[in-house]
Amino acid sequence: MLNCYSKAKHGNLKVSPNFKVKEFASTDGSDPIFIAPELVEVLQKIRTHFKKAVTINSAFRTAARNAAVGGAKYSQHLYGTAADIVVSGISPKQVAEYAEKLMPNTGGIGIYSNFTHIDVRKTKSRWNG
Repeated sequence: MLNCYSKAKHGNLKVSPNFKVKEFASTDGSDPIFIAPELVEVLQKIRTHFKKAVTINSAFRTAARNAAVGGAKYSQHLYGTAADIVVSGISPKQVAEYAEKLMPNTGGIGIYSNFTHIDVRKTKSRWNG
């Protein structure tokens, strides 16, 4: 399932206790925002577990924005199913280790030097960036 929001209309709408629609918006300023509820659920569990702020660096991306940042041709960001996150005071590896507990057989988890990629694809994928 995928939810579609308008940044202008729904930007301040809470999709979970700690996340608003606007946090998932493409950084190119486009209005539609696609968000998979499963992604919100995983991110909220990460926030609750660490009891620390979770900053979304990149979530939904338009095709143009994805190309501009060198994203994969079929990036999960294009479908509203991915987020690149930073948890205040927690290493990307620690975030990934907890995400692994939440999604042991599914989802994408990528560990980068300064963020963790989390996506809710149906298959399992793991990598270091």
